[in-house]
Amino acid sequence: MNLETSPPVTETLGVLETAALLRELTAGLIALDDFDQALAALVRITRAALAGVSWCGFTALRAGEPAGVAASDASMSGLDDVRYGADTPAMDAIRRREMVGAADLAAEARWPDWTPRARELGVRGVISAPVDVDDQVVGAVNLYAGESDTLTTGHQLTAMLLAEHAGLLLAAVRDRQRRAAQADARDAALLGDGVIGQAVGVIMTQRGCPAEDALDVLRSAASSLAIPLREVAERLVSTVSRPREN
Repeated sequence: MNLETSPPVTETLGVLETAALLRELTAGLIALDDFDQALAALVRITRAALAGVSWCGFTALRAGEPAGVAASDASMSGLDDVRYGADTPAMDAIRRREMVGAADLAAEARWPDWTPRARELGVRGVISAPVDVDDQVVGAVNLYAGESDTLTTGHQLTAMLLAEHAGLLLAAVRDRQRRAAQADARDAALLGDGVIGQAVGVIMTQRGCPAEDALDVLRSAASSLAIPLREVAERLVSTVSRPREN
């Protein structure tokens, strides 16, 4: 970490501000099951919550390949996207597994391709902290300052806590995303099953509801009756197929 020119510790972020950020992140990401949406929420909330941070970005890698990128300002997204080059603070943080940064990019020589582009966009300081999401995805959260010597030791501590907390939240999002995809696959298989598909069609006709809701009705009936889903479907199809007596 290279923030030797930071202001005194008395000007750093407080514990309350950091705690408020982590609470807001938890509230914003707790119910999401889409990874890209979660990244977008993370950078938006972080940017709005941290004094002295002009922009926030996130770089994500899956098995060494780009897995996602988010920026609080769309015009800054290229600074976080590894497709535009691997010589960046984010990639340094990911490779080294430690926080990196610079309080004044005018005096920074570590990222000769990235730094001029960042300065053209108005970036004067940066902190990148590595984020471990799960065994497939790693990343870095990137804090950008529009003025030199704005990022302090308080921002370093906040970035460290933010990276740890974000990793846990994003891992939960990916787990929910996987579970949702698996549930969708199971539902598709059930709807493709002859008798269950027929039963779903009956319920859709009777209730005027979509297939997903009709399948939920069928599941609820199976749970209430404590019998297999297929048996409920067979009973329903048999009932509606039975000829009416005159």
